[in-house]
Amino acid sequence: MSDHIRRPATLITGANGEMGHGLIEQLAKEGEHAIIGLDVHPLDDVIAEKCAATITGDILEPRLLERLQSEYEIHTVYHLAALLSTRAEFTPEAAHRVNVEGTMNLLKLAIEQSRWHGAPVRFMFPSSIAVYGLPDGKEKRKLGRIREEEYNFPTTMYGCNKMYCEHLGRYYSQHYRQLAADTLIGGIDFRCIRFPGLISAVTLPSGGTSDYAPEMLHAAAQGKPYSCFVREDVRIPFMAMPDAIKALLLLHEAPREKLTRSVYNITSFNPSAGEIRAIALKAFPSVDIRFSPDDKRQAIVDSWPADVDDSSARRDWSWSPDLDLDAAFQEYLIPEIHQRYSR
Repeated sequence: MSDHIRRPATLITGANGEMGHGLIEQLAKEGEHAIIGLDVHPLDDVIAEKCAATITGDILEPRLLERLQSEYEIHTVYHLAALLSTRAEFTPEAAHRVNVEGTMNLLKLAIEQSRWHGAPVRFMFPSSIAVYGLPDGKEKRKLGRIREEEYNFPTTMYGCNKMYCEHLGRYYSQHYRQLAADTLIGGIDFRCIRFPGLISAVTLPSGGTSDYAPEMLHAAAQGKPYSCFVREDVRIPFMAMPDAIKALLLLHEAPREKLTRSVYNITSFNPSAGEIRAIALKAFPSVDIRFSPDDKRQAIVDSWPADVDDSSARRDWSWSPDLDLDAAFQEYLIPEIHQRYSR
């Protein structure tokens, strides 16, 4: 792979994750910009070959940021790298370093890139429903769909990190060095999506707080018993991974003048854990799926909305999911997961 790219490039951090895989596949088909794939682990061959450059490194490493600054002309950043919710609760200080300081490093890089080539750098940032903090499950059931500006009181370190990074992005995009005498040419065009729980047929669940849904399906497909760590009646919004990738690309392409906010909710469906169990049992009838709520993890899920209002995204950039509840499970998740364990 070439190390030096002088044509407009798109940087993807956390490129080895499934969202990174999907983005690289789509962007490579479009062929508009060269792709720089960055991850702490070497990129999988299947996506590395689609990148003009691949970099193995840590976004907290100053030398890596210096290399990116000096060698590449970056016009878009998809900042996917993060330390996720469950692990963040065990190592909150490490989560702050990766999720906040890492994001700050990328925002500074974007500012310098825009200063260099004189055009705004589009900064795409995946946030999460973890930024919400509802009082309890009883209140949650009363509230219905939650708008972006409501109940922004996260109870997890991951949620706090994402909320602060949303504000950092807004600051760098709209108020950066507002008292300085010189005027920045270019700047950052920060665009953020608060994703619901993401369900993938490809990536194995890694113990995240919303992973009870994919864990249930993967266990059922293997004929293994599964003990669900939330109550049967609990609801949060979910989305199939292909729609998450579609949403990032849609928002990236939206004309700036059409956008009325920098942070958008999106959602697809919000089944209860019991409804997900029923779908899994219909597909895999002989498995044992039980509910054994863990009080601490249940409390976190109770602090997240049962549903979110994504009307702004639908109005501003024509968001709509391709996969509703039935299509997500019957056309994507169950066939793909079944095939995975039938080989």
